[in-house]
Amino acid sequence: MKPSLQLKLTQHLALTPQLALSIKLLQLSTLDLEQELEKYLRENPLLERDEMYAQTDVTPGGGSGDEATSPPAVDERTEQSFSDEENWPVDEAAHFSSSGSFDDEDSDYQDVQAATVSLREHLLWQLGLMTLPDRDRVLVRCLVDALDDDGYLTQSLDELVDTMPAELGIELEELQIALKHLQHFDPTGVGARSAQECLLLQLQALPVDRTRTLAADIVRHCLDQLASHDFVKLKKHTGCDDDALRAAHLLICSLNPRPGAQFASSDTRYVTPDVVVRKLRGQWSVSVNSDAFPRLRINSLYAQILSRQRGSGLAVHLQEARWLIRNVQQRFDTILRVAQAIVERQRQFLDHGEVAMRPLVLREIADLLGLHESTISRVTTQKYMATPRGIFELKYFFGSHVGTEAGGAYSATAIRALIKQLIGAEEPKKPLSDSQISEVLGQQGIVVARRTIAKYREALSIPPVNLRKSI
Repeated sequence: MKPSLQLKLTQHLALTPQLALSIKLLQLSTLDLEQELEKYLRENPLLERDEMYAQTDVTPGGGSGDEATSPPAVDERTEQSFSDEENWPVDEAAHFSSSGSFDDEDSDYQDVQAATVSLREHLLWQLGLMTLPDRDRVLVRCLVDALDDDGYLTQSLDELVDTMPAELGIELEELQIALKHLQHFDPTGVGARSAQECLLLQLQALPVDRTRTLAADIVRHCLDQLASHDFVKLKKHTGCDDDALRAAHLLICSLNPRPGAQFASSDTRYVTPDVVVRKLRGQWSVSVNSDAFPRLRINSLYAQILSRQRGSGLAVHLQEARWLIRNVQQRFDTILRVAQAIVERQRQFLDHGEVAMRPLVLREIADLLGLHESTISRVTTQKYMATPRGIFELKYFFGSHVGTEAGGAYSATAIRALIKQLIGAEEPKKPLSDSQISEVLGQQGIVVARRTIAKYREALSIPPVNLRKSI
């Protein structure tokens, strides 16, 4: 074959470093973004935070004065290419201010986590107050170490005896005596070997009366029937009337089946909303939370040095700093545009609650803003909106829908809210079954199958009809 030269035109998508950085920042949560920026601040000497930034309230698309920094512009040129880098101001920073920001003085307070006492420490403190022989004290301490987080002794005493050193000669009766000491500690019910024993220990600590005696009898012999709300068998076994059974049931429900859980350490995680929604002059307004917006700028001293020394090795760092500041600005610009589009379509939810949530899919917002559906998915994941009804992830406003008899659509969130309302208003002695709920919704023109009702009910952590029935 004779070799020859040919010209061929093709089109392909080139993932430039700037585009890759933009995609990376867009999918990060606020916390992850802060961690990523901290890494850039350590590695890039030209990049710094603007600590002297004066916060000013600015609504999207407007300004509050000549010196106010404008928020991300909401237009159709969000994903334009940035090639005019020579016109970039030296001191330009990725600033943002919004009418939905929180007071700066609030951000001065630091989260202080109170020192918590563990269950083991609480029990050992009580052990130190008791007058016991050293041998019994050691055995009680061994039992305390064998408790789980809920305060239960999951190992049998025989197994614990086998784990003891043989030279100590620990007898089973000694461990039983030590367990009796432990079961008198606070919280009541600690050291139990089953839920039944835990409840009985708590009942034994109460004053003796008819209700306590009946409740102890139910826990000792009919706990399974009580769990399944089989009140007919309960009355047949105990021979009591409805009032006495109701009082015993309420007493048992007031007990704590997990006495040690109150000492468990909980790591509370707080969410910083990316956007804030407020109603101004009868209209819902969306603005970016300035507390979530990082304030960055290029170090003016290094930039002046670079302007006099062309070809310096810091030029690469200057380029990266410019890209980062622009991509952070573009990230919040895109989040704001998506949030405004969501609020525009979910105004009824903001006015009336979950029952007014309308069906919404990612493609609808993508087509409206001229963005790809995957971009909307990145924007709505781990990004949060603060509204008068609470803080919600942006993805919360999207979901499946169910058709109506009139040919319309009803969102799954609204149906779950209706199910919750119907169950909340039902008669305790005659709760609604899933089929009855389906019929009630059908009367309102919402066609939902019984199994769908069951799925939504389980998602709301609502028990089935037999477990909701009361005496």
